[in-house]
Amino acid sequence: MQNYFEKRNRTFLSFKKIRKARPAILYNDGNVLTCKKCKNTFARSSWKKRNYICPHCGYYMPMPYKERIDMILDKGTFIERYKDLETDNPLDFKGYGAKLEKAEGSCKAKDGVITGSGEIFGRKVLIAIMDTSFMMASMGIVAGEKITRITEDAIEEKCPLILYAASGGARMQEGMFSLMQMAKTSGAMGRLREANGLCITFLTHPTTGGVSASFASLGDYIFAEPSALIGFAGPRVIEQTIGEKLPKGFQRAAFQEEHGFVDDITERDDQREVLRKLLNVHKEIG
Repeated sequence: MQNYFEKRNRTFLSFKKIRKARPAILYNDGNVLTCKKCKNTFARSSWKKRNYICPHCGYYMPMPYKERIDMILDKGTFIERYKDLETDNPLDFKGYGAKLEKAEGSCKAKDGVITGSGEIFGRKVLIAIMDTSFMMASMGIVAGEKITRITEDAIEEKCPLILYAASGGARMQEGMFSLMQMAKTSGAMGRLREANGLCITFLTHPTTGGVSASFASLGDYIFAEPSALIGFAGPRVIEQTIGEKLPKGFQRAAFQEEHGFVDDITERDDQREVLRKLLNVHKEIG
């Protein structure tokens, strides 16, 4: 047993060296960003104009929540809700407080879910956006509470709900409290459906773990961005578990659309127009 753990430790140390050596997702000197896929560098203004789609290879970079709000909602209509909700480290997990502070500095928000109201072509909507710059938008107590509250607001206000999902899964630092959010958010989505509410979901890269297995999969319409990874466990974990090679493109947006998990793959540039058309179809809510 001791030999096993020694071997495991050597393997992990080797992995850490490789991980430190690989290029970061974003090379950022304040004015430029570099594509993760093709490694070409462009001015930040170019990325914003193209909705964070690489001008060279078309790769979809992670999109900050503020830019996504600007892309979807009518200018100046967004009003944030539940901004001050924040976790208090319920399990006294060592180092968690420092991670939260760092994440808040990166995301400029107190959690990886931002909720509020706004308008799309003059039509009032409620919206929840997950931003992976905050601990990969992992789902903890605050994320679950904000999703639940904005869903309940949609029921009370008879207002369409727009969800932008992106997550690495449950937040391990909150243990079972994190996993409980799956049932909590799913219950809220069930009540929204019973009230004849409307929920339109966009699955972005990546949408995995407890988020994909709960509220993200319960929208009335489920769209995905091109090449987004969507699933509970990642392909590498599944391959190691079953001992088989998975099909090419497994769990990517096109695969999920082909197998009925996703209704349609929608480019970022088209999403606002898609929402306009769907909202016109559903003029009466409740």
